[in-house]
This record gives sequence, structure tokens and C-alpha cells, in this order.
Amino acid sequence: MARNGALVPESKSKLQSFKSEVASSLNIDLKQGYNGDLSSREAGSIGGEMVKRMIAYAEKNLH
Repeated sequence: MARNGALVPESKSKLQSFKSEVASSLNIDLKQGYNGDLSSREAGSIGGEMVKRMIAYAEKNLH
């Protein structure tokens, strides 16, 4: 298993696109590159929403 990189290199750009989509839907200004000005709450809400959507997608497509 890869520790310092993605198992599927193409997934990196897809996840970044997904992250931007989620941030936009939450009205959080996510810039390309460094986002150290985001609060922990904002960053956590982006990640949490991403996980919720991935779980919903998996549940929908596994049945």
C-alpha cells in the first residue's frame, strides 16, 4: 500500500475537484494551494460533508 501517495494517481485531481465542489456548496472560499486561513470548523465541515456524500454514494450504488 502506498504511504506517501495515492494508490490511484488520477484520484488526486478528482478528490481536489470534489473538495472544491463541496466547499463551494458550503459557501467556504477554498483557494488553490495553501488554505491556512480556514478555521478548523470550516476545514472540518468540508471533510465531513465529503465523507457524508461518499457514504451516500456507496450506499446508493451497492444495493
